[in-house]
Amino acid sequence: MQIEICVDSPEGVIAARDGRADRVELCDNLFEGGTTPSIGAMKMARRVGGIALHVIIRPRGGDFLYSVVEFDTMRTDVEAARTSRVDGIVIGLLTADGNIDKERTAELVTLARPMSVTFHRAFDVCRDPFAALEDLIEIGVDRVLTSGQHEDAVSGAETIQKLVEAAGDRIVVMACGGLDETNIAEVIAKTGVSEVHFTAFEPAESEMEYRNESVAMGSENAGSEYVRQVTSSEKVRRVIEAAG
Repeated sequence: MQIEICVDSPEGVIAARDGRADRVELCDNLFEGGTTPSIGAMKMARRVGGIALHVIIRPRGGDFLYSVVEFDTMRTDVEAARTSRVDGIVIGLLTADGNIDKERTAELVTLARPMSVTFHRAFDVCRDPFAALEDLIEIGVDRVLTSGQHEDAVSGAETIQKLVEAAGDRIVVMACGGLDETNIAEVIAKTGVSEVHFTAFEPAESEMEYRNESVAMGSENAGSEYVRQVTSSEKVRRVIEAAG
């Protein structure tokens, strides 16, 4: 079983490694599902040994239909990831009619090699997941991240299991979505996946002594500047142990 942890900082990479995960997906801006991390974050994360490093290539939140400028940004970010010596990239591009954007996906895959390529949860909002799976296999994508087109992997377990069967040994199907120590063993047993992906955040209180609580720097959804969600190595261990 391969364990991938979604993290939002180089410190999160360290915590995931210390928790005995196999790989991380480094993102920025997880409030919008993850966007491309900075080059500085990539380079600092690469300095962490003992764990594989994948980075998401996503220029913004929202849908997965990208403009010419956005796609050029993605191409540039793939090149930056390669020069930063990361192990893999995570991408997801759709057409306006809800299918895999085969042409652009293939271009990014070619540009990324020899890095590994994962197609992220854009897959979960495509028109037909089984047709999309065949498209990704044809393109040569290494794995697909999915909750089975449901809100979480528990709800989508039946579809994930069918995708695993359809994939065979042609592409890896990696389960995600709401996985924790209470349900990860159940999802693995029901789906037959060989890889799982989850976050392991716990709240961390700020060490600031002086606080102005009347000013907020982000959106209402971001919460207080004085409490952050950080990756916990202890939580990573707990979920891995629960996975069996």
